[in-house]
Amino acid sequence: MTATTLPQSRVPASRDAPVLRWGIMGPGWIAERFTESIQAHTGQVIAAVGSRSLSRSKAFAEAYDVAAAYGSYEELAAAPDIDIVYVCTPHTGHHAAAAFAIDAGKHVLIEKPIGLNAGQARDIARRAEEAGVFAAEAMWTFFLPKFDVIRQILHAGTLGTITTVVAEYGEHFDRTHRIFNPELAGGPLLDLGTYPLALVTEVLGSPERLFAVGQPHESGVNAQLSAVMQFDGGAQAVVNTHVHNFTPTAASVVGSKATLTIEGPFNMPGGFEVRFPDGTLLRHDEPAGGHFEGLHYEAAAVARAIAAGSTQASQRTLAASVRTLDVADEIRRQLRVVFPGEAGAAA
Repeated sequence: MTATTLPQSRVPASRDAPVLRWGIMGPGWIAERFTESIQAHTGQVIAAVGSRSLSRSKAFAEAYDVAAAYGSYEELAAAPDIDIVYVCTPHTGHHAAAAFAIDAGKHVLIEKPIGLNAGQARDIARRAEEAGVFAAEAMWTFFLPKFDVIRQILHAGTLGTITTVVAEYGEHFDRTHRIFNPELAGGPLLDLGTYPLALVTEVLGSPERLFAVGQPHESGVNAQLSAVMQFDGGAQAVVNTHVHNFTPTAASVVGSKATLTIEGPFNMPGGFEVRFPDGTLLRHDEPAGGHFEGLHYEAAAVARAIAAGSTQASQRTLAASVRTLDVADEIRRQLRVVFPGEAGAAA
């Protein structure tokens, strides 16, 4: 039977969430966007910032009216008036920075990817469980109102049996961007590819088979990769990501009863459609937006989870983060992409 309406988002207003005192670990670009978003849309308090450079911390604190600035991650982690640390260092520092915070008894929200590989993600999960603190990956997409609606559609079986997921994400970057630096785990996989991979593994789980192809970049990083996956029951997925130029960044989830098409950029606020074979079209309209309009949802959800005594976010569990990185690890193994400190583990 064809559905006649779509569910409504159940995501509450971000400003109504219990207030936490946040410490920013790594005052870079995403820290700026996160701070701008939650200061505009929530009551959350950015109480401190920490960097390996005290001058950078002070500059960030002055720009965003943050009370305390520290010249090391360890000092921030030890600060007594911080409830939770938002880890947004370069990718290569996520695991160590999260460990500092967890070992100091702080809750953590860790920018995607939660680690360079699944082993690091599992270690963070273990540390958090042993410490009894909250830990989650800041995969902000899954905290957006539209993804709450999509989750309801999937759980209700509106699409029928899922047969295919197709997702892509490409961007153009200035040659000086860190994405071209092999020492910082550059290449599109962790910055861009994690979004389509997270969507695929959220919908279909872990693949039984995977075949990846890659294209090198002159800088020494991977420039482009594509992967085809097969899952239990025969479902398939295709992902592509690269640093060559901007793409629609669209995604489709195809089922036996209907097809869900998420408009690009699928990982940001915006609309989507559910189309049935009889021509029925159901649309979810949501203003298109970017980080400013969307990052506050994850902060509010984390605050609610912690207030409720939860140590994980239902929107992005640690098991889900590990599962995505398991797939990324297999892609890198096939493409012989090794990140700093892995000692050839992906070769």
